[in-house]
Amino acid sequence: MSDHPGGTPREHAAGASRENAADASRENAVASRENVTDASTAGDTAADTDVDRLRAPPTARSVPELLRFGVINLDKPAGPSSHQVSAWVRDLINETLAAIDPEGPPIAGVAHAGTLDPKVTGCLPTLTGTATRAAQVFLAGRKEYVSALELHGPAPGDLPEVIAEFEGPIYQKPPRKSAVSRRLRVRRIHRLDLLERDDRRALLRISCESGTYVRKLCHDIGLAAGVGAHMGHLRRTATDPFDDRDLHTLQELTDALVWAADGDETFLREIVRPAEAAFVHLPSVTIAPSAARAVATGAPVYAPGVIDVSEPAAGVSGAVGDGDADGDAGNHEGAEENPLVTCYTPDDVAVCLGRLVGHPDADSGVVVELERVLL
Repeated sequence: MSDHPGGTPREHAAGASRENAADASRENAVASRENVTDASTAGDTAADTDVDRLRAPPTARSVPELLRFGVINLDKPAGPSSHQVSAWVRDLINETLAAIDPEGPPIAGVAHAGTLDPKVTGCLPTLTGTATRAAQVFLAGRKEYVSALELHGPAPGDLPEVIAEFEGPIYQKPPRKSAVSRRLRVRRIHRLDLLERDDRRALLRISCESGTYVRKLCHDIGLAAGVGAHMGHLRRTATDPFDDRDLHTLQELTDALVWAADGDETFLREIVRPAEAAFVHLPSVTIAPSAARAVATGAPVYAPGVIDVSEPAAGVSGAVGDGDADGDAGNHEGAEENPLVTCYTPDDVAVCLGRLVGHPDADSGVVVELERVLL
């Protein structure tokens, strides 16, 4: 008698084979459904993360967007260092963002336009949030100062002529207390005006290239005058493209942020401007939105994506090649072979800083090599 419960061994083997095939078919079907579900979920996730990185036009930004990509023309007071002032601005902005946009990120920091010594006052343009990537834009323009020249003896009769000799390119070696290498270098004095003179004191207005040491300039003028001199009070009155006609104090910024948190944004929008305001002294390249999205991923600007190229607005210095106080390094005299430009979308959103390396009217090839992506 057979040990199998009915049928031959061959019949049992065939049945087992059919059952295994059926089980495998069911498992493959389940796996197939799971794979489709996983693929669908992955597609949804990809769609969720494929966010358009182009920000809103400057005039359409909310207060949190403005604070995360803005610029403030700050009136630095005497006493604190530029770095301390920047830290206060960062903390004030983050306190406000925590109150009005708790789900959004804080800003990592701010960047100012050239360090001013603690005793020096005046124009300290400050970029906030993502705009700090563009801090180099302040190196392309001119600086202007008003300085007291403290003479060590009676002023010579030819003092105006002596001062006029310092207009143009001059040699400078940074002071011993400076934070940069003490090597001889050339800086350009664009204009040097004697505003007032009273006994042993003179008041100067200096328009100069970024990286000029006004303290050293005053010392050298004193030597040339034959009586010796040193720098007294110093105030920065302009850093392209900003000047002292619309400066705002830390106290004004504090008040504006408090009012904004209470729902009144008017004063804050006067003080914190879209970061694009810091780029108007640079040549601009308008590019198509599709090209801007490619730039956001690190691609250069190719010729087919270029719409237009413009020079800086009339009356704004810092066109290609233009060229602190006691001071930051900057560009030198003469037109640059590959000038720094700002790329914008057609609705005036700043996309990147880059170097113009190709002809904008070309049919192909790279027109702008990236230096900083601003999205």
